[in-house]
Amino acid sequence: MRLANPEPSLNAAPMRKVAVLFVLAVFIPSLVLAWLALRSLRDQQIVIERQQSVLYQGVTDRAAKRVQDLMAQHQQDFSRRIEAMLARNSAREIAASFDERLKTNWPPAKVGFVVTTGGDILSPGTNSRKDAQLFRELNESFLENREPAEVYVNNSLSDQPLAQNTSSAGIQSSERTQLAAPRQTASRAAPPPSSSQNMVQLKSAPTRAIQPQKKLEPLRKEQPLQDAMHEQELSKIAPAEAEFKQLIGNASQGTLARFVDNQLSILFWYRPAEQPRYIFGAQLDLASLVHELAPIVAAVDRQLRTELCIALLNDAAKPVALSDKSFQGDWKRPFVATEIGETLPHWEVAAYLLNPGQLTASARTVRFTVSLLVALLIVAIGTGSWLIVRDLNRHLQLARQKTDFVSNVSHELKTPLTAIRMFSEMLAEGRVTDPGRQRSYLNIITAETSRLTRLINNVLDFSRMDRGEKKYDFRDCDLNQLVRETTESYRPHLENHQFTLNTEFEADAIKIHADCDAISQVILNLLSNAEKYSGEQKDVCVTVSHSKGSPPFAEVRIADRGLGVPAGAEERIFEQFYRAHDSLSSGIQGSGLGLTLARQIARAHGGDVTCERREGGGSVFCLRLPWSADTSRQRATLNSHYENENPGG
Repeated sequence: MRLANPEPSLNAAPMRKVAVLFVLAVFIPSLVLAWLALRSLRDQQIVIERQQSVLYQGVTDRAAKRVQDLMAQHQQDFSRRIEAMLARNSAREIAASFDERLKTNWPPAKVGFVVTTGGDILSPGTNSRKDAQLFRELNESFLENREPAEVYVNNSLSDQPLAQNTSSAGIQSSERTQLAAPRQTASRAAPPPSSSQNMVQLKSAPTRAIQPQKKLEPLRKEQPLQDAMHEQELSKIAPAEAEFKQLIGNASQGTLARFVDNQLSILFWYRPAEQPRYIFGAQLDLASLVHELAPIVAAVDRQLRTELCIALLNDAAKPVALSDKSFQGDWKRPFVATEIGETLPHWEVAAYLLNPGQLTASARTVRFTVSLLVALLIVAIGTGSWLIVRDLNRHLQLARQKTDFVSNVSHELKTPLTAIRMFSEMLAEGRVTDPGRQRSYLNIITAETSRLTRLINNVLDFSRMDRGEKKYDFRDCDLNQLVRETTESYRPHLENHQFTLNTEFEADAIKIHADCDAISQVILNLLSNAEKYSGEQKDVCVTVSHSKGSPPFAEVRIADRGLGVPAGAEERIFEQFYRAHDSLSSGIQGSGLGLTLARQIARAHGGDVTCERREGGGSVFCLRLPWSADTSRQRATLNSHYENENPGG
């Protein structure tokens, strides 16, 4: 019987050091990383929107590039057709009927025109068809160099003097757009512009007709996304104001776009190298052009068709082609958009979200998932920390208990050896002649020898059980007879220490299937425990009984009037090396293995050892073993149970 032992004070200092080191090395850094992860969650939605913006911006950029490529192909095709005409006829012969010839041979053209560098319009004539007459009426002053016009030009202006009063933003955006224009070939025969010519004036870039919800440039400047959404964005292209002759300069071909009566007019022009005095041009048919551009807009990636609607917007921010014709939205507020360039000024390829809430929902899902993962990691870190500290505490306590065990066993071995040596020397030297005293000394030597044997057996048995090497010799035996022989062998020792031993046995034999020596060792350990922890009232009672309940069992109860076991310690006293006080400080001898071995042996037999309070003070230790009238069935059950409990035995 052993009392509850408070946590050893010697463990406090090492545990504090371990706890401090663990907190500084693991727990605090883990919490800091978790805090940083949670803080970064605030930017998850912006990051996801940024990634989607880059993806969708790439879609509109590719579509705008295809439109530019189509316009460049039309420009090259127009130039080749002029060269083909000039190969058969002279420029003067072609000029007279150029509008009719071009309209017949090149469907994209709405009106064809020919003008000289001196400002003479050779075609269309004053008596031409209605569309041609309207074209001449609206563009005559500009083509004859009588007044400047505001146009968007994509031929190189590098050989023209630019006015210095233009905005830097407008110049940069215009130059950036020109990089995508067709390569220009300078005319060898065209005279350079005279110094008296007016300089080409680049205007400031106008405001875009639409305002995309997501813009990438402000993010590159580390500008908040919310601020970028509310800025008024300028167009990347700027118009130039000059006369027709100044705009074309020395280039051989190019594109001019101007707004006449708020209607976009796109002009291709070509100057033959052999006859640079003549400039052949064509006004494109916008309706025919839109029909050609529609397939480009409709060619959306299959994976993005359920997410985006791609639209081609004109200069008034009205859709002229859609990838999803059923889509309706705020055309001036696309998700992202890309300007096409000077060939189609203020026309844009725009992307609209079919499900605007899907992006926000995806961002929230990512934030929730990351938050959940961070929370789980924090819980895992906390749980792991607690388990590690708890395991360290257990190992430190076990190490101290093993140290105490060595000290206790050394003391336990020394005490009987000293008594045996002292009394044996006295008898050997003949200093004791009284027969009564001689018998008493011999009894003491016998008792101490038994005590020494029991201690060594406990240590050896515990070592075998710990390694799974303990083997039992099961056979049929009478529990009444086994307990009677064991208690009678221990009675002289108890009586020599002024103990009263009372026994109660049943009249009939109680047959059990067990290892008799192992059960006898359990009884001796329980009697020794009752002896060591008894108080002034030295009374031990042993009772053997059996029950025919379900399941049937046999029971040995060993009761004492000792110190008792405090509440809550009934299970801890069966732990290995656990003792209330060691033998060196309290005078109560023991190794801390007696009750541990008793329970292990009992459980190997399919039973158990428990502790109960005894009325009037003291404790009762109960050894309970399975019992059955059918011994053969019991034998098979016990063998199976023991093999499961001790697979290595």
